[in-house]
Amino acid sequence: QVQLVESGGGLVQAGGSLRLSCAASGRTFSSYAMGWFRQASGKEREFVAVVNWSGVSTNYADSVKGRFTISRDNVKNTVYLQMNSLKPENTAVYYCAANTYPGAARTNQREFSYWGQGTQVTVSS
Repeated sequence: QVQLVESGGGLVQAGGSLRLSCAASGRTFSSYAMGWFRQASGKEREFVAVVNWSGVSTNYADSVKGRFTISRDNVKNTVYLQMNSLKPENTAVYYCAANTYPGAARTNQREFSYWGQGTQVTVSS
């Protein structure tokens, strides 16, 4: 079992930056791939980024490539999402999720077994 708690969301102006954190409990964190997903109001939840178990391999949605960076610290049991050059359309609840598959190739949310409660990110224009 893995419990995930996100933090770092908030209100930021367009063009600004935020760093989201996701703290995980459990000794198996370092064996899981970790992902970030988001859900805007009235829309379905969508994939944002994923990092493999070691942090070496990553995968991003096309809409965030070059602006967002996912990373992890297996000593601190934490995964991060650095978001730069934020746009109003990035406004959403951002969720952290864990996949027992350790690689970064899988981006389908149905394959992620554990989820956090989400953190709100609001980007004003």
